[in-house]
Amino acid sequence: MIILFDLDGTLIDSTDAIVSTFHHSFKVHNTQAVKDEEIKALIGYPLDIMYARLGISEDKVWSFVATYKEEYRKISTIKTDLLQNAVEAVKKASKFATLGIVTTKTGKYSKILMEHFNLMKYFEVLIGREDVNNPKPDAEPILKALENLDTINKDVWMIGDTKLDLIAAQNANVNSIGVLCGYGDKESLKKFSNVILNDALEAVLYLEGMKKQHTFFT
Repeated sequence: MIILFDLDGTLIDSTDAIVSTFHHSFKVHNTQAVKDEEIKALIGYPLDIMYARLGISEDKVWSFVATYKEEYRKISTIKTDLLQNAVEAVKKASKFATLGIVTTKTGKYSKILMEHFNLMKYFEVLIGREDVNNPKPDAEPILKALENLDTINKDVWMIGDTKLDLIAAQNANVNSIGVLCGYGDKESLKKFSNVILNDALEAVLYLEGMKKQHTFFT
């Protein structure tokens, strides 16, 4: 079995880091601030899309992104926490599956975060925004992750907290589980996955049960 995890809202809570860094970038570029809730509603999308939807013109978006990345690099580990049960979920999953991370965050900083939490050693691959041309909900990030893994005779599952994760899984023709510990609500997730659980640990326990059942019957 292969299990691919999203990061924000699935394994980590970096809301404070993301929101404060957005405010920092608006201040640096002398642009009127936006509300916290407007930023939170877009978490999961790539930065350039987030800025565009927050009203930044196309010719300025990448300047804002550069400012964001410079600040985020400084504060990400300070203002990011692991979600409850995330460590147990990753450790338990690693005992019966090959693990990967598929995120729209910058891969470089995602790896730093996972190393900071001493979890990167459990993952065989990490695909971030800079590793693909087309981020989630496109299939490319998931397919890119699978290129680096042995998928022969293995079920593939994507665990994520937003519809972007689940749509990407559909587009990549892999299974998915939506989790309610992040930014997506149950109604939006139910449209794109038949399995909706509370958090990553519940998702892993569900998959562990499936694997044991499959082993028993074969």
